[in-house]
Amino acid sequence: MNRTQLAGIIIVGMTLGTAWAVRGQFGHEQGAAWAGGIGAMVLVLASHRTDWYKNVLPVAFVSAIGWGVTGMISYGQVVGYGRSNNFPNALYGLLMLFVIGSLFGLLGGGLTGLALESDGNKRVRWGSLMAEIVAGGLISYGLLVEQLGVLMTPPRAEHWAFCLGGGMAMLWHMARKGHRNSLRIALLTSLGAGFGFAFGNFLQTVGTIMEIRFNMWNVMEYSIGFFGGISMAYAVFTSPWPVSEKYYRRWQYLVPLFFLVAFIPLIVFRESIQYTHLLRRLANAPNPEQVAQLTSWVAAVILSAGLIAAWLTFGKYIRERWSVILYLFAGYFSIYIIMSYLVTGALAGMFHLNHHLYVVNLAVVLLLLYKNGNPFTMLTAEMNYTRYRLLLLGVLLFIALLALVSISLHDGMQGSRDRFPV
Repeated sequence: MNRTQLAGIIIVGMTLGTAWAVRGQFGHEQGAAWAGGIGAMVLVLASHRTDWYKNVLPVAFVSAIGWGVTGMISYGQVVGYGRSNNFPNALYGLLMLFVIGSLFGLLGGGLTGLALESDGNKRVRWGSLMAEIVAGGLISYGLLVEQLGVLMTPPRAEHWAFCLGGGMAMLWHMARKGHRNSLRIALLTSLGAGFGFAFGNFLQTVGTIMEIRFNMWNVMEYSIGFFGGISMAYAVFTSPWPVSEKYYRRWQYLVPLFFLVAFIPLIVFRESIQYTHLLRRLANAPNPEQVAQLTSWVAAVILSAGLIAAWLTFGKYIRERWSVILYLFAGYFSIYIIMSYLVTGALAGMFHLNHHLYVVNLAVVLLLLYKNGNPFTMLTAEMNYTRYRLLLLGVLLFIALLALVSISLHDGMQGSRDRFPV
């Protein structure tokens, strides 16, 4: 791996890590979908493949769905298990976070790979695929949760089981249809995101014990995005890709454009930036009613301006220039960061260090994008399953080591939980 390829991988990791950290202000499927769309845009930009530029909107659309759907998983309880002061519960917490993070990466990376690979003889039948994913999810949830009573996060929702079944159905579809690149991307991204979530929880525990004055929950969120992003980028940039000759019809661009710049922001606004939501979040601010109302209006104006700008740029005809896609990415990402500032009280003079670091990360990413070149310099055509199994075993053993280190650092801490009596 040379410097150019490494830089391309780091670009995607920093972007998805930052977007996932921003997602922490919004949560749920809509926040994860916005982050997933941002990650796919930077992946296409960092690839410097001119044949992929025309596909950036459909790829970002599918990526947003893949990363967003797993936003339904509840993991607050599991984070508490990872902070336990005894080995069985701490290990359980970190391992379950590995599973949850793996599901994020599995569906997010897998669907992104399929969007890139869908071309010519390997065209993805999206209707059949989605039907299989939904059916697999329902069967898995019904069997594991309803019939066998396998519960990860009681009394919270057990939606992980739905995502697990959907992910397994997607892998089966890939194997049957010969989508080898996508299968490799799904498995490697799954491993990276799973490790990132478990490792991030360990970092959160250490930071809390050391009383580091920083949002350590955000560190955990950055970790899953960063490691998921670098593993996805590595899998993409080390796979052989034929020249894409697929051209989408106009409506096939307009639907993703509407979903990315109108639908997702609208749901984020509805769930997090409406006056009633802001009034609760900013209750400690001076003049909370006025601040909440002003913040809601400012957010609405910014989101509307972003929608109009995106429509004027891409709505009438498709742009395939790298510079225009860069403007879309920078604007889309910037608005996401601005929304994060607003919902945490920027208009009331309430600022947080982690938000300023989002801006620094974005600036570094844009600089690296300008300076870096083609990252496709080392090709690996086939998935090495023996090496993958060894890597998986190594990650699991390392997570067990993290659990041992974690319980040696404290005798109990705020937010810790026990899943099992010890």
